[in-house]
Amino acid sequence: MKNYTITVNGNVYDVVVEEGAGSGVAPVAAPVVKKAAPVAAPAAKPAAAGGAGSIKVEAGAAGKVFKIEASVGKAVKKGDAVVIIEAMKMEIPVVAPEDGTVASIDVAVGDAIEAGAVLATLN
Repeated sequence: MKNYTITVNGNVYDVVVEEGAGSGVAPVAAPVVKKAAPVAAPAAKPAAAGGAGSIKVEAGAAGKVFKIEASVGKAVKKGDAVVIIEAMKMEIPVVAPEDGTVASIDVAVGDAIEAGAVLATLN
């Protein structure tokens, strides 16, 4: 059996898939689908220096936080990667929408995020 987490139209599902043996054709059975609990905000967010900024850096797609490229206090230019998310086995950089200084990083590596979620803020 293999476990997968699938997001469909913003709903997250945990799916268990059983592999068939022998003929290469798996027997047809009702899939085991269990709706996952809603994804909550991280319990402990990384500390922000001086509070949240006015410029939001938002996720363009749902996925999982793969890497945090910038740190609080770092100056970034428009187009610089701030956070990298993983979606469908692809690494997708989330870039600064304009020049600024990172005021807060609002996610941690491994967090599941939805499209449009605020990942960081800039001043």
